[in-house]
Amino acid sequence: MGFDLNEEQVAYQNLARTFAEKEMKPYAAELDRRQGAAFDWEIVRRFARANLLALAVPKEYGGLGIDHLTAAVVAEELGAACLGISEVAGGTWLATTCLTLVGNEDQKRRYLPLVCGKNGTPAGLAVTEPEAGSDMAAIGTRATKKGDHYIIKGTKTFITNAGLGSFYIVFATTDPQKRDSGLNAFVVDGDAKGLRLGAVEDTMGLRASQTGELIFDNVEVPVANLLGVENTGFLIAMQTLDMARPCLGAGAVGAARSAFETALAYARKRKQYGHPIIGNQAIAFMLSDMATEIDAARLLTWKACWLIDQGMDSTLTSSMSKVFATEMAERVCSRAIQILGGQGYTRNWPLEKYYRDVKACQIYEGTNQIQRIIISSML
Repeated sequence: MGFDLNEEQVAYQNLARTFAEKEMKPYAAELDRRQGAAFDWEIVRRFARANLLALAVPKEYGGLGIDHLTAAVVAEELGAACLGISEVAGGTWLATTCLTLVGNEDQKRRYLPLVCGKNGTPAGLAVTEPEAGSDMAAIGTRATKKGDHYIIKGTKTFITNAGLGSFYIVFATTDPQKRDSGLNAFVVDGDAKGLRLGAVEDTMGLRASQTGELIFDNVEVPVANLLGVENTGFLIAMQTLDMARPCLGAGAVGAARSAFETALAYARKRKQYGHPIIGNQAIAFMLSDMATEIDAARLLTWKACWLIDQGMDSTLTSSMSKVFATEMAERVCSRAIQILGGQGYTRNWPLEKYYRDVKACQIYEGTNQIQRIIISSML
């Protein structure tokens, strides 16, 4: 791969940057502080008007149809403005990526258009449970086949876009004794009878998004909504997450970039002992390390996306990119706060928000500890 973005990628980068500056950044602080109030649907409407809920949806279904490298470029710009707000698109991207990857033509035509265009609505991926986080094989949500339907019963937790989705990709087991070989993925309508929103989480970061429980109380799902072949849900989840992790890392790169730019501008302006503090080698070296790590993380996420786009095995590099980018982002945000000193520790500046937001990136879509297990197993 080359290191220059092509014309289309630059166009999407500019589109995302303009959208982020106008439609996200001005509202980020307010939305971060009002979690617990009713979800602000204007967030969704802004993304829908730009068709940014449909990043992963092929053009024939009404989406943007961009490749993974372009998606990473877009994710960085959105993350630079507000990782929390960007989650409405990120959660939808997960669900539509999964559906595009393994759905049949009927499933794609019924569900993918729901997230597209000015009337597009979010979607979500429902995997995690109170007793099944990293250990997906421990999923207890049951799918019992009765005639031409499955009956789904169980509770999902920490679900992005919980209560907002027009549909969810739900992972459930037909036989808990089979563990991962009993898992299945289903498309479930957001307004299905028996499906309801449970507790909405009061989170440390990503507070502009809605994360919560989904409770499935004997929800009837047609057999036609089973994704892929029966009992292949574990493989479907792994393939989906492999594709998603580099873009998660790209979003973290965006937040780190904003923290770095804030610290750099401050260091150039702030004077102590009669000169700007950037002239102090201790500060200059911190900024040098921050800039270097941001570029390194960006290139690693781009490599992972390039491998996906080439149809090559990306599992190792996807895990590496998530670990490095998200931990880099925490370090950069911490250093940025340190450079601003007392100011950085206040809510008058966005740095503490960036710090809280990027921490989540080390936890979801497979914890960084799990990623290290994957990496070490492939060395």
